[in-house]
Amino acid sequence: MSSSPNRLPTPEGPGSVAGAPNLPEGFTGTFTSRYVDTGDLRQHVITGGEGPPLLLVHGWPQTWYAWRLIMPALARDFFVVAPDQRGTGLSGKPADGYDTGTLAGDLVALMDALGHQRFAVAGHDTGMWIGYALAADHPDRVARLAVAETPLPGVSPSPPLFAPMRLNNALWHFAFNRLAGVNDQLVTGREEVYFGWQFATKAARPLPDYAIRHYIDTLTDPEALHASFAIYRALEETIAQNQHRKTRRLTMPVLGIGGGHSLREQVADTMKLAADDVQTLVIPDCGHHPAEETPEQTLAALTAFLAPYRDEPAAAPNPGPQAAPA
Repeated sequence: MSSSPNRLPTPEGPGSVAGAPNLPEGFTGTFTSRYVDTGDLRQHVITGGEGPPLLLVHGWPQTWYAWRLIMPALARDFFVVAPDQRGTGLSGKPADGYDTGTLAGDLVALMDALGHQRFAVAGHDTGMWIGYALAADHPDRVARLAVAETPLPGVSPSPPLFAPMRLNNALWHFAFNRLAGVNDQLVTGREEVYFGWQFATKAARPLPDYAIRHYIDTLTDPEALHASFAIYRALEETIAQNQHRKTRRLTMPVLGIGGGHSLREQVADTMKLAADDVQTLVIPDCGHHPAEETPEQTLAALTAFLAPYRDEPAAAPNPGPQAAPA
C-alpha cells in the first residue's frame, strides 16, 4: 500500500477500484478509491460522476462492489459515493459501533468530509437499516431514500420462532449471526459453505461466480469475519433506536424495492409503517439482489425516482473539510 507525506495511503488490492475483478468497461476511468478519516474511523469509499450526490449503502455480506453494475450509468447524472461500511471491505474494523445510529453517523461524517450537505440515499439489505437510520436521525440531510430487500428490525413485526420453512430458510441467519462467538468458530474455514449458501438461496438469477468469490475472499480474515456479524450483534440497540425513530415519521419521498421472488411489496409496506410518502416497486424475476440480478430494471427505477432530485437547482457547496484524494 503506497503513501506519501501528509496523505492517506492509496487503497490497493481486490477491494479497491484498481484491483476489483470484472468491473464494467470504463469503470476505472470514472471511479477512484480513496480513504477518508472521519474521527475514529478510516473509511474506504469509491467516488465518481457529475451531478448531485447519491450515497449507495451496500448490504450483508457485501461491499461497495455490489453496486458496480449500475454505478457507471448513475454517474452520468449523479456524483456517486459508494463506501465500504464500518467493518467491511477496506474500511476500518473497530470492536464496536455497529448499531445503525452509529453506522448512519459514519456516513454523515463521510459526506461532510466530501463536502456534501444534502444527498439522496439508496440502501440494500442491511444498507436499508442504515439508510432508514440516516433519514430518521438526519432528515435535513436526506433528499430522497430508496431501499430494497429486508425486514426492518423494530419496525417490521418480528417473525415467530417456529416460522414456516420458507421464512425460516430466509431469516435463520439473523439469529445465527447474533451469537457471541461460536458463529466465528463454525464459519472459519467454511466461509464458502456459509456465505455461498446465502448467495445461492437468495438469488432468483444466480450471481456470477467471480462476484461470490470476491465477497467470500473479503471475509476470510478473522477480523473481517467477526466484524461481518457485528451489525446483527447490535440488533438490540438498533431495535430500541428504531422503535423511537418510528415515532417521528419520514416525510421525504421513499421508494421500497422488492424482488418478485423475494419480499415483493413487503419492503414498501414496511416503510409505510415509518414514512408518509412511499412508492412501491416489485421487480419480476428478481430475488434478493436487485442491483446485481436485474441491474437494468433497478437502474431504471432509481433514475425515475431520483429525477426530481437530480433536476433541483444546484445546492451551495458544503464549506466543511474536504477529503484529500488518495
